[in-house]
Amino acid sequence: MIRKELERLEETTLSPLAAKSSKSKGRVYPSEPCEIRTEFQRDRDKILHCKSFRRLKHKTQVFISPEGDHYRTRLTHTLEVSQIARTIARALRLNEDLTEAMALGHDLGHTPFGHTGERLLNKVLSNGFKHNVHSLRVVEVLEGGRGLNLTWEVRDGILNHTKSGKPATLEGQILSLSDRIAYINHDIDDAIRARIISDQDLPKDCIEVLGSSHSARINTMVKDIILSSQGKDRIAMSPEVGQATERLRDFMFQRVYIDSFAKTEEVKAMYVLEELFQYFMKYPDKLPNEYGRQIPMYGKEQAVCDYIAGMTDRYAAQLFHQLFVPSSWKQL
Repeated sequence: MIRKELERLEETTLSPLAAKSSKSKGRVYPSEPCEIRTEFQRDRDKILHCKSFRRLKHKTQVFISPEGDHYRTRLTHTLEVSQIARTIARALRLNEDLTEAMALGHDLGHTPFGHTGERLLNKVLSNGFKHNVHSLRVVEVLEGGRGLNLTWEVRDGILNHTKSGKPATLEGQILSLSDRIAYINHDIDDAIRARIISDQDLPKDCIEVLGSSHSARINTMVKDIILSSQGKDRIAMSPEVGQATERLRDFMFQRVYIDSFAKTEEVKAMYVLEELFQYFMKYPDKLPNEYGRQIPMYGKEQAVCDYIAGMTDRYAAQLFHQLFVPSSWKQL
């Protein structure tokens, strides 16, 4: 079988530190192996073809409802993370298929309106809300009614991709750093396009270390991770590049993420989601059947959370309009 040959190639060509698909800790439910694809390749394909992945194209990355076709969405962010992560994994002879599967799935549980939606759900839910935890719920429970039945390694990478996470594999560590590289750099690009900041505003000490252009900064960060991690049992940046990256991230929080005119729509977005949450908590019978069926098992609050977190920006806005804005009528 082709899969067996691919597994042999992993054993002979990948680093001894790489996760091997033939040695995966497995899936929750037994599954007949594919004749052609490895287990991690199957996971990548399952994620790529699921509904939650397609919805990412209409979910906010940072800027809510921007005028223009070139601003990032949650989907383009995911693809940029995947490209960066695969480059690093390949250079370090780690498992590129595992890295790609994790990257494609890491934000499946993100809310509409980006981190604004995440903050709102975290406020109204009794147990709080974190998008990485919900991404795991999407692939374990929600997709198809019983999840995607992914391997343990992919699920671990999805859950632990945030800065506070502790991935069990080097591939998961790559994803965590690649996520940071992607959003810092593409958010700078989008903020400059929106004229919130200019190239001249970027901290000069960071630019001297990382580079003066979008591509140069990504290249510096990626090369630094590769050179700093070769043959080691951890993935990291060098102190100099790592510190410059963190200072650049801090700058983005101060000038873009927290206090900029592009964030003025956040109050409206939070209002929309909170009203939807309260409506479905009051009228759970109005939930779509696939979510209403979850109430006996997971409770009303979780079912409402699952429904709202899965919405796209435009679906949430349209549903709010349908439920709360009077519409015209005429007598027949």
